[in-house]
Amino acid sequence: MANIRSQIKRNRQAAKRRLRNRSVRSALKTAKKKVRLALGEGDLETALARAREAARAFDKAASKGILHKRTAARHKSRLARAVNQALAKAGTSGG
Repeated sequence: MANIRSQIKRNRQAAKRRLRNRSVRSALKTAKKKVRLALGEGDLETALARAREAARAFDKAASKGILHKRTAARHKSRLARAVNQALAKAGTSGG
């Protein structure tokens, strides 16, 4: 246990940040899951909207330093690719 006043404060700050970051990461997982579920159900409109929301959330997390920018880019890319493949498949099978 720290006995230096500045270190005690640092520990408090780190604990607060850890909780905040954990909740943001959890929200990101939920956003990804919503996109995947919409794709699984075949609801492309919803999947597209959820993918946009998820991309925005990933960008926000990266800008705040919760995620590395390349990690955010990788997740956004994978979601976009999944949505685009589903859209392409729907476009070819429908016509």
